[in-house]
Amino acid sequence: MRILCTGGAGYVGSACLRWLLARGHEAFAYDNLSAGNRAAVPDAQTRLVAGDLADPGAIRTALERLEIDAVMHFAALASVPESVADPERYWRNNVVGTKNVLDAMHEVGVQKLIFSSTAATYEFSDQMPLTEESAQRPATPYGTTKLACEAMIDDYHRAYGLQYAILRYFNASGADPDGEFGEDRRSESHLIPLVLYVPLGRRDKVLVYGDDWETRDGTCIRDYVHNDDIAQAHLLALEALRPGSAHTYNIGTDVGVTVLEVVRACEKLVGRSIAVEFAARRAGDPAELVASHEKITKELGWRPRYDNIEAIIQTAYAWHSNYPNGYADKEANR
Repeated sequence: MRILCTGGAGYVGSACLRWLLARGHEAFAYDNLSAGNRAAVPDAQTRLVAGDLADPGAIRTALERLEIDAVMHFAALASVPESVADPERYWRNNVVGTKNVLDAMHEVGVQKLIFSSTAATYEFSDQMPLTEESAQRPATPYGTTKLACEAMIDDYHRAYGLQYAILRYFNASGADPDGEFGEDRRSESHLIPLVLYVPLGRRDKVLVYGDDWETRDGTCIRDYVHNDDIAQAHLLALEALRPGSAHTYNIGTDVGVTVLEVVRACEKLVGRSIAVEFAARRAGDPAELVASHEKITKELGWRPRYDNIEAIIQTAYAWHSNYPNGYADKEANR
């Protein structure tokens, strides 16, 4: 199958692209490189299309020129605090950008879509673990824009026969097992790399937002799912699409880990203490966020291979150790 990955040079998008290539598919990245990394795309000279979600003509041209059969749509702005501060930018990029992707697909006749959604669409006060039937009442503009995209995708399904699967994944984490590709973002906000930056000398401490949450140690609980497991879920969902398909799945491990438990696991791996500073709670943060993966396991046979936080952190540490400056080191070694 020939697959276009919007945002395919980003952290999750490039992991899925590499997973597709390793399993015999022809995959291409469509990315404006504002947040993505060229070096994350194998054979970027032929597989990376420089383009923006704001340009529907460029999306349409890429679909036609590359003879695309399906789209995996990852490209989006994804910072919760930033979305609270600047919602207009998130509505313009995430919602209008998704409409441009859908319109280009409809015009060209591409009928298969896998959409990268988020746990941020849910009502955070609902009972954990969250299922696909849990209430959706986003607490932030980021979550609201993703929920709006979900509704739009379903509208296109009903009107135009679009076949889709929406994947709501929780905390994407880890790196490729070979240590050659991993997480390198312009403005890092994910916990695991921020913790590992301390023993690697890139930071002197890690900030922990709140120590008074109603959890077992006072810090937030999250569900960390490895990028390889996310990639596997995307391919399984794509292979299951048929005329009339309209599916939604959570991608998580069913297990919650506190912020301090992540810190302790990192300390155990690196063999030294990691400095922590507690800060005020952030707007939009829930105390706990954990996914049930029962539905996707039952329907597609998916289950996380990385089912403990130590294994996930080990892959992340290998990547950051091999490339302390991220993809800049990888480019320099070419």
